[in-house]
Amino acid sequence: MRLELCDVSPRDGLQSLELVLPPGTRAELAGRLAASGLQRVEVASFVRDELVPAMAGAEEVVAALPVGGATTWAGLVLNERGYDRLAATSLPETHATFGVTETFQQRNGGSSVADGLARALAVTGRAHADGRRVSVTLSCAFGCPYEGPVDPGVVQALAARAVAHGVDEVVLADTIGVAAPSEVRGLVERCVRDLGAATGVHLHDTRGTAVACVLTALEAGATLVDGSVGGVGGCPFAPGAQGNVATEDVVYVLEREGIATGVDLDALIGTARWLAEVLARPMPGRVQRAGRWP
Repeated sequence: MRLELCDVSPRDGLQSLELVLPPGTRAELAGRLAASGLQRVEVASFVRDELVPAMAGAEEVVAALPVGGATTWAGLVLNERGYDRLAATSLPETHATFGVTETFQQRNGGSSVADGLARALAVTGRAHADGRRVSVTLSCAFGCPYEGPVDPGVVQALAARAVAHGVDEVVLADTIGVAAPSEVRGLVERCVRDLGAATGVHLHDTRGTAVACVLTALEAGATLVDGSVGGVGGCPFAPGAQGNVATEDVVYVLEREGIATGVDLDALIGTARWLAEVLARPMPGRVQRAGRWP
């Protein structure tokens, strides 16, 4: 089974917290995650400081990252202005995103869905021209905090346009943590089968369904799972959204299922506990509290 794990805690995990960590501490978090063996880490978001203060100093984060190693560093951008900043750094991978419902995209991106997709595709073209890989995330793919249930056909159609434009990977995001395993299976299968695209999932554990959905997504052909160490995080534009599924919870269940991840679970648990001390708050992830077994 082809599988990559991407930890997004330096970006998605920290973006909505009131405590703003300095760039050096965020780079240290990324370095600890890489040292645990994670294949990819999303280290920063290139957005306006006044909109997301916790992401200020993205360039400083990148400059402080460890050099060498096998982990791929990535940065998130919402438009070409953000890509201008990312392009001036050494990051080899670009992540772009847009919401699949009009209300969420207006709140999160200040545009229509069509414009959000167009921005992601414009970023894709530029990143590819610069030799960077591009992953595009479709937010609220399973449910919207403002509009409710989302038609999977709409999500697939938007993903198809991204794939037709040449994006390297589409990621289906359960931004508010409402998905059931059957819904995840159905949408992932459709994208893998009908689009022939590398497909990932970005699952929030708001209602405790994320780990079950991860297993279902992998059975359906997903090749990427996003997580956030300790389960830290949430979306500032999605009321009630909790953090991503804890990366260590995903690694634990995959190992118990006999699926190799290449990740040092003990090191990951240690990073989750370190981050809890840095933030002076408990982490919601279960495995970092209970420890590995046996």
